[in-house]
Amino acid sequence: MNPTPSIDMAKIRREAMRWHLLAAVNLSRPQGMYTEPLLSIVQSVYPDATHHEIRVNLDYLEEREMVKIAKDPLDRWVVDLTRTGIDFVEYTIDAQPGVARPRITQA
Repeated sequence: MNPTPSIDMAKIRREAMRWHLLAAVNLSRPQGMYTEPLLSIVQSVYPDATHHEIRVNLDYLEEREMVKIAKDPLDRWVVDLTRTGIDFVEYTIDAQPGVARPRITQA
């Protein structure tokens, strides 16, 4: 009997959340976006999402050079896309590991 492959729900959540973050920040261009409204957007998909979880995933995206984060004196984060982030959400570069970008299908 073949063992049933396990589904890593935490990985699926992280990667999907990163896509939602990138897509939301893309809509705010050229202004950038604070993490507070990003949390509300992500909570529409994952109601139990936390501000800490948003920051962890944004930190990951910054390390991947897909977003840039500016921190104000009150420790509020303003997030904007980098050139790579823009190209990624506009589907002009190949999919990157760690982000669950939806595939474009032909109608």
